[in-house]
Amino acid sequence: MTGADWELDFYSRPILEDDGRKRWELLVTSSPQGGETSPPFRFAKRCPSGEVNSLWLTDALREAIHTAEASQHGAPLRLRCWRSSMRTMVQRASAELGLEVIASRRTYALLDWLQQREREVYPQEDGFMAGPLAPPPAPIPTPPVPLPEAVQGDAWSWATLPAGLLRDAHEWPMGFSGLVPLPDGVADDAAIPGLRLFSRSRALAVAGWLGGLEPVQLTVEGRQLLLEAGQDDRWLVSDLDERASAEITTALQTSRTTMGGLQFIAVQTSPEEQSFAGFWMLRDIPMA
Repeated sequence: MTGADWELDFYSRPILEDDGRKRWELLVTSSPQGGETSPPFRFAKRCPSGEVNSLWLTDALREAIHTAEASQHGAPLRLRCWRSSMRTMVQRASAELGLEVIASRRTYALLDWLQQREREVYPQEDGFMAGPLAPPPAPIPTPPVPLPEAVQGDAWSWATLPAGLLRDAHEWPMGFSGLVPLPDGVADDAAIPGLRLFSRSRALAVAGWLGGLEPVQLTVEGRQLLLEAGQDDRWLVSDLDERASAEITTALQTSRTTMGGLQFIAVQTSPEEQSFAGFWMLRDIPMA
């Protein structure tokens, strides 16, 4: 039995073990499917600090798969790994099990779970390192490059959709999609900001290419609208005038503070078209 994609994080936590080393932990959660209401598959396992390697991870992933199959969730289709520093180890372990690994930050369910554990679980553990921790070195942002020609449509527009409408997005006619549950506490009338791309003759091809980029979130940098994707890719969508830059920046900031960072990208043949060649929900979530 094959289940959903999995999102994976194998990393240290803010807890000191008895030997004075940081605790290492594997977290795995299934990616939610559109319209799914059942609880996701979750698996957590501590790793001894002296066994942080691909051999331990292979065995732990094998155990996770057996656990998932026993609980009727099924083995994963693919694994998404968002930490670039752990990519090689994850790829080695996954190769032993015949699993495909995608370097992607579309790991929203995992990040929500990790933040919940940082608030509610780790502080209750012996050895928890309370107080501010030294932040990890900030990664050097990848310089943005123009979107590949295959993803460029004929035109684009900025838009909003009510959150209540997005709750039923899994029922919409669409070719390619990447849907996520709405974050808790988002009102039905909340205006979710997003990007609409139009291509009269190539909409389905544009949507297929866009999905392959693993879109993560939209941002504004200076007077440029950027799409962050994959593990560290940054794509230039369009230059903006001063007014558009200010309006889009405000919309994204409002979403970040009141709507769980929810955004969307839609691909259509025209503004009048009711169906979608592609539709993705994105979220602006701080990376732990």
